[in-house]
Amino acid sequence: VNEAIEVLRKALEESHIKFEINGRPKHFYSIYKKMKKDNRDLSQVYDLFAIRVIVDDVKDCYGVLGIVHSLWKPLPYRFKDYIAMPKPNNYQSLHTTVIGTRGQPVEIQIRTWEMHRIAEYGVAAHWRYKEGNQTANKDAFDEKMGWLRNLLEWQDTSNPKEFVNALKLDAFSDEVFVFSPRGDVIDLPQGSIPIDFAYRIHTDVGHRCVGAKINGKIVPLDYKLKNGDIVEIITSKVGKPSLDWLNIVGSSESRSKIRSWFKKENREENIAKGLDALERECKRLGHDWKALNVGGRLGRVAKQMNAGSEDDLVAAVGYGGFAVNTVLIKLLELHKKDLQKQEEKTNSLAALEKLKTKKPVKHNGTGILVKGEPGLLVRLAKCCSPVPGDPIIGFITRGRGVSVHRADCPNVTHGQNDVDRLIDVEWDYDGNERFEVNMEIVAYDRTGIMAEIMATLAEMKISILSVNAKTSDTKNVTIHMGISIKDLAQFEFVATKIRRLKDVYAVERYTGGSQT
Repeated sequence: VNEAIEVLRKALEESHIKFEINGRPKHFYSIYKKMKKDNRDLSQVYDLFAIRVIVDDVKDCYGVLGIVHSLWKPLPYRFKDYIAMPKPNNYQSLHTTVIGTRGQPVEIQIRTWEMHRIAEYGVAAHWRYKEGNQTANKDAFDEKMGWLRNLLEWQDTSNPKEFVNALKLDAFSDEVFVFSPRGDVIDLPQGSIPIDFAYRIHTDVGHRCVGAKINGKIVPLDYKLKNGDIVEIITSKVGKPSLDWLNIVGSSESRSKIRSWFKKENREENIAKGLDALERECKRLGHDWKALNVGGRLGRVAKQMNAGSEDDLVAAVGYGGFAVNTVLIKLLELHKKDLQKQEEKTNSLAALEKLKTKKPVKHNGTGILVKGEPGLLVRLAKCCSPVPGDPIIGFITRGRGVSVHRADCPNVTHGQNDVDRLIDVEWDYDGNERFEVNMEIVAYDRTGIMAEIMATLAEMKISILSVNAKTSDTKNVTIHMGISIKDLAQFEFVATKIRRLKDVYAVERYTGGSQT
């Protein structure tokens, strides 16, 4: 790269062109991404080495290009003139790939300072720069900000999914470049037709379009535009859009404008169409429309979908702004929720009546209720340290009451000879009790790791009952810590907070303590 820069610098200095030059080899990861994205072999990546030349005006760009091609042989089909044919985002530059000083392909980019600022910082930042110097040209600015107007037109839809799809299709699709009869270059998404061209020229031209000529010959309105086509639109004062256009246009910008026209021109008709479509689809799915559309549910759906009023939503269905199924799905969801709320209300009233006749249960202070034997001594086993949320089982000990274990505790599951001493128990606590649980933390043994863990627990107001730490030959530390919590959900929350600390590898429930 440096050798090529020196050769080019010397030639440019001799030509007395004012310039700035720099270069770089392509980063390994950029090479990898390009190979994956374009399914290329390494030998097909031609910009491994790149040089950029920045000059003052467009005339000098082409002057530098001539000097470059006089120094080195250009590769066929590797020259791109984005100055004469800018990209849709207004990127401009000359790109050429030549065989450099060591026989390696070198990509050379040539642009003006104005083009460089747009490429590096964007259209808006460049405009701000020009405004500061009081040299902004209104027409040029309007042309450069055209993409922003397109974005606003895409957004003029009540369907968020449609907006995202429009952005994907128009902003990230392949493009076709065509010419107006005056020679203006118009870029459109691949698959566009003359109607898309008409709407790009002006909304009214699109609305009144009745035909088109391509390269001087009349073609059908569904003709797929090709690069280099010269497009002429035929309009009529009585021309108007057709609903069929929604299925054949290739640009979401055109589709949005067509829908807007139908939305404004045929509101009453659209409301009737939309209501009929909803009722027919509802009947087809086996539902009663009158039962679904009660209590202002359709208005609630309209608010959920940001569609304005109930009539606006129905009209949008009529002119194709919303899919019938989308509206019905949301209507059915509200119907089910309303039925569920009614059922819960009924159950709550029944439960309240039941509670009025039920005697209050006295908590035994341990948080455990032994089924059928409320007066037994109960204690939690330290081998598995159960907490509320764990499935539990009771074990009748000799002289020490009932020992409560987790249902999967090995001390219970392996004791096959003592099955008769097992008893059903359940959690019965009021939320004020605290339970000890042991956790194991594996982390990198660095200075301050223990302090960070303790600070995290203190921040959550968790009491620490015991701590035992042991380092290993792998520079890791294993910490066994007993903490006081109210239930299993709180333990999971604590464990998640600690896992997010730097250098903490794992946080698990620890059951390797004393056995009982």
